[in-house]
Amino acid sequence: MATSTSWAQDVITCDLCDKAAQQFCSSCQVSLCETCIQSCNSCQVNLCETCVKKHRDEFKSLPHDIVPFLHKKAQLVFSACQEHIDQRCEVNCKECNKHVCLKCIVSGTHKGHDVEELTETHKNKIQKIKSDTEEMRTKLIPKYQKEDVEIRNKISKTKSKVDDLGNESKKLRTLWHQEVDNIFDKIDSLSQSLTEKNLNALQEYHNKIKDLISEMKIIVKQNEKLFNSNTLSEVNKYQSKLNEYQDFPEHVDLELPSLRSNIDPGKELVIEIGGYGATLKQFSQLSLSVSVSCLATAIGKLMDQVRVIATIPTNHKRLLGVACVGGAEAWIYGNNKTITHIDIHGTVRDTVTTTCLSCPGGISVSKGGELIYSDYFSGTVNIVRDGKSETLIIAPQGWTPWRLCCTRSRDILVHVYRGIGPQSKHKIIRYQRQNIKQEINKDGQGNRILKDGGNRLFMSENNNGDVCVSDLNADTVVVVDNTGKVRFRYNGTQARMEKSFAPRNIVTDALSQIIVADINNNCVHILDQNGQFLRCVEDCELKNLSGLSVDSEGRLWVGCGNGEIKVIKYLRQS
Repeated sequence: MATSTSWAQDVITCDLCDKAAQQFCSSCQVSLCETCIQSCNSCQVNLCETCVKKHRDEFKSLPHDIVPFLHKKAQLVFSACQEHIDQRCEVNCKECNKHVCLKCIVSGTHKGHDVEELTETHKNKIQKIKSDTEEMRTKLIPKYQKEDVEIRNKISKTKSKVDDLGNESKKLRTLWHQEVDNIFDKIDSLSQSLTEKNLNALQEYHNKIKDLISEMKIIVKQNEKLFNSNTLSEVNKYQSKLNEYQDFPEHVDLELPSLRSNIDPGKELVIEIGGYGATLKQFSQLSLSVSVSCLATAIGKLMDQVRVIATIPTNHKRLLGVACVGGAEAWIYGNNKTITHIDIHGTVRDTVTTTCLSCPGGISVSKGGELIYSDYFSGTVNIVRDGKSETLIIAPQGWTPWRLCCTRSRDILVHVYRGIGPQSKHKIIRYQRQNIKQEINKDGQGNRILKDGGNRLFMSENNNGDVCVSDLNADTVVVVDNTGKVRFRYNGTQARMEKSFAPRNIVTDALSQIIVADINNNCVHILDQNGQFLRCVEDCELKNLSGLSVDSEGRLWVGCGNGEIKVIKYLRQS
């Protein structure tokens, strides 16, 4: 082998001389030049001089055409016949599909068989190979490639559809759980209310019995003194009261709640307690694009004539807020640090001294019955547990918390503002525990939903998940759905009041009606869940409205600026 003339490429030389090699010997695999190499045209192999004899001896029964490599002819190689060792196969037996020699056809096992020259067979085979190759290249491969693209598209669409189904399932899961939570929150509230009603009635009856016992003990002592009296006039004045105490006071007829339901698989789920009933149905596909409610209550429509069933005096000269607890109690606060728990008779049940330097910005009551208040000086929302305040939420830096609303889904809506005066900014933050879940500030086009200004906002969440905001800066009630999209606005024109509409406190009830206080007209507007005006409550001597809440009995508690609370019955029981 010659050495390399360049580090990048080796030049191979002939093993028999120094000329550049062009071929290899097929037998011994030595490098040869064109002068030194021989070729066997019969077998189509290249040989060196030494291997020519070896080649002839190995296939001595076959004829060999040995020529110099330069005279080599490209021709077909005919294989040796397996039956006649000195013959090459020249024809193809069509019956046996086997290459045979002429002796096999003339006198051998293939005598009389239909044959074809191998050259013709080769020609036909080559033509078939070319034809198959052309059809595969021009027709089959493009067809399969097209199918490959279509299958990949189908796989992609199928995966996308599966993802869509998963997302749709999550939406349905959320809606169903929300409805179930709403229903059972209402059931728990009604159960608590009925229980409190029975206990209050029993307590009143018990108090009456104890009062009568006290009265009779006093009479007994007085009578015992008369036993030994010698004064005729004193004895003669005695009037028997025995008949008054012969019969017990009328017993209380208890209305103990009972819970009834049918939960047959595949049917509607129906549950009832007291005068309340709820039905849970399967959601249709169309219902996903609108607010869904499966809650049907037994509370009736608006009364033709509302009436004040209680007027509660308070110790506050300036009442700022009311938050009902159950059916006959509420937390109230005024212009000082304390929040007071009262009942419908005005009896103080409890008092909480807050951490506020002045007064709370707002109060609300959680689904668990816990009092929550905002401290705008410290920028916190606090919860009262065992009479002590604990920090629940810290407002974002630069923002001050004010009004609050505990929702049916156990989230907390917090109105926060930044700045003072006409340029102050407002937004509503939905907190899930301590985490910000949503901010209500701008619509999908980036326009502000809430107007800038110095007045604070009030808000409430409806049964259908709408957030209802009383925006005094815009003299408007704005209602957004659970995605933050504006559903409608109400400006009070439908009520046709004498003075301009000035919304303040706002609440929603079990019928998803929106109730908003109008401080200019000293009345309350009632709207349906779609913003249609229903009526005004204006004949209850309401003045300087400063608080609004609805108890579990469906009664409206309205705080007035003189420190009184009026409890108004405005719904009739069906």
